[in-house]
Amino acid sequence: MSRMIRALLAVLVLLPILATPAAAATLTRVGDFGTNPTHLNMYVYAPDTVAPKPALLVLVHFCGGSAGAVFNGNGHDYATAADRYGYVIVVPEATRDGHCFDVSTRAGLTRNGGSDSTGIMSMVAWARQRYNVDPGRIVVSGFSSGAMMTNVLAAEYPDVFAAGAAFSGVPAGCFATSDGSMWNGQCSGGNIVKSPQQWGDLARSMYPGYSGVYPRMQLWHGNQDTVLAYPNYGEEIKQWTNLRGLNQTPSFTDHPQSSWTRNRYGATGTQATVEGISISGTGHTLPQAGMLAYAISFLGLDTGGGTTGGPVRQVAVGRCLDVPNQSQSNGTQVVLWDCGGGANQRWTTTAAKQLQVYGSKCLAADATSPGARAVIGDCGGGTAQQWSTHSDGTITNVQSGLCLDASGAGTANGTKVILWTCNHGANQQWTTLFQQQRESGNGEV
Repeated sequence: MSRMIRALLAVLVLLPILATPAAAATLTRVGDFGTNPTHLNMYVYAPDTVAPKPALLVLVHFCGGSAGAVFNGNGHDYATAADRYGYVIVVPEATRDGHCFDVSTRAGLTRNGGSDSTGIMSMVAWARQRYNVDPGRIVVSGFSSGAMMTNVLAAEYPDVFAAGAAFSGVPAGCFATSDGSMWNGQCSGGNIVKSPQQWGDLARSMYPGYSGVYPRMQLWHGNQDTVLAYPNYGEEIKQWTNLRGLNQTPSFTDHPQSSWTRNRYGATGTQATVEGISISGTGHTLPQAGMLAYAISFLGLDTGGGTTGGPVRQVAVGRCLDVPNQSQSNGTQVVLWDCGGGANQRWTTTAAKQLQVYGSKCLAADATSPGARAVIGDCGGGTAQQWSTHSDGTITNVQSGLCLDASGAGTANGTKVILWTCNHGANQQWTTLFQQQRESGNGEV
C-alpha cells in the first residue's frame, strides 16, 4: 500500500478521534499470549467488576491506528459500556509498516493460516481462559481495516464468533492479492462485484468443510466513502445474507436518524440476522456519535452482565412489571403481577435506552397522549421505545415525556400499565436493578 494511501486512511479515520476525550480506562499489555506469527501486540481491558461469565469483544483498529487510539478514541463507547455491563475487551495492535491488518494474503484469508487472524485467535483463547468468558457471547467489531478484519474473522472462525459489527469495511476476501501487496485497488474502489453465492462461497472457502451457522452481522457504511467505496456495502450485504441463507429483500426498513437507512434481513428485532445501516452524506469517518450504542445492542453486549437484568417493581405495592402469560406477541400490554423471577419479568437496559425483555422485545408506548398503553414489540430503536429513569423513581418515555403508571392507581394482580402525566404519585414510582447504572448526570437508562 502506498505511503499516500496509508496517510489518507489514517487521517480520515482519525477525524472523529481528535474531538473525542480520552477514556478514563487503562489498557493492559499482555506479553506471551500464544502463537503470534506476525508479531501483533495484545491489549486487554477488564472493568473493575467483570461479570461472572462475561462477553468478550475483539475491537480491531483502523490503518495507521493503535490499540490506544481506538480504545480511547472512536471506540470509547465500547469501553464505557464494558464498565457498565461487565464484559472484557481484547484489542489487537498491528505492528507492521502502516499498522494495517492482513486481509489480503492467502495466509491471512485461511483459518489458522499463520497471519494476523491466527494471532488474534490466540488472544481470544487467552482471554477465554483468563476470564471464564461465555463462549456464546464472543463478538468482534472494527473500523476500516478493522472492519475488513471483522468480516474475515467472522468468516474464518464462525464457530467462535456470535456476531460482528463492521464500520466502513469490505466483504471477506475482497481485498485478496497475489503479488505480495496488501492493498487491492479494485476492491477499495468498489469495482469488485459478485453474486451473493460467489461472495458466500469465497467466505466458506476460508474454513472448508464447515457446515454450521455463521455469525450475525451488522454493516455500516457512508454513501460518500471514497477510501473504501460505498459499493462495498452492498457487496457485504450480499455475502452475509447468503451465508445465512437469506435473500436480498429486507424484512424491515427504518430510519433511526434522518440520514440513516437501516435494513434488517431475517429477524426484525435489535439482534437481526443481518443488519445494514447506510449513512447519507458521510464519507470514511465512521463510527460517529451514537452509533456504537446500536452496535452494542446488536452484539448483545448490553445483556448478561450479571446486574443489568432484573425486575422492575412498583413502589406502591411491590408487584413487578410483567408480560402476561409470558406472551411474546407484539402489542401485548404489560401489567402488575406478583414477582416471580420469570423471563417475562426480567428487564434489561440497553445502550440505546431501551427496556428489553426476552432478549429481543422492548417496552414501548403505543401512543403519545395520556392513557397510552405500555406494550412490548420488536426492538426497533425509535423514541417510543426509549426510557429515562429519575431519582424520584419515575420512568419517563423519551418520545412523550409521560410517566410509566399503574392505571387508576391500581395495586391488584393484572393492573394494566399505561403512560400518564407525571404527578409523582406512588403508582408512578418504580425500583429497578438498573437505577444505579444511570448515566452520570442525565438520569437516562
